[in-house]
Amino acid sequence: MFIAMNRFKVKKGSESAFENVWASRESYLDRMQGFVEFHLLKGPEAEDHTLYSSHTVWSSKANFEAWTKSEEFRKAHARAGNDSSSGSLYLEHPKFEGFEVVQTQRNTSAAA
Repeated sequence: MFIAMNRFKVKKGSESAFENVWASRESYLDRMQGFVEFHLLKGPEAEDHTLYSSHTVWSSKANFEAWTKSEEFRKAHARAGNDSSSGSLYLEHPKFEGFEVVQTQRNTSAAA
């Protein structure tokens, strides 16, 4: 398994616009071989930003890399710009982090 994450420092006051961009876009992820799940995570607030992370789980790193080279990826990211009607939503460019899963533990009796 492979987990791909991007961290976003979203300017204070731009959180709703940022979340709306994600909620209103077509991701095309469900069309990709090896896609498992996606999460948009909202993290802690700092003085000048709120931390967010996009988090996708893939069956393999190769499946993730195929996604990044696909037409679906280009279409999904066509509206993923850093601007809104009020200017940039971010303090800086998103930071990518990719992880090979080396151990997983699940609680099979817990509700999702």
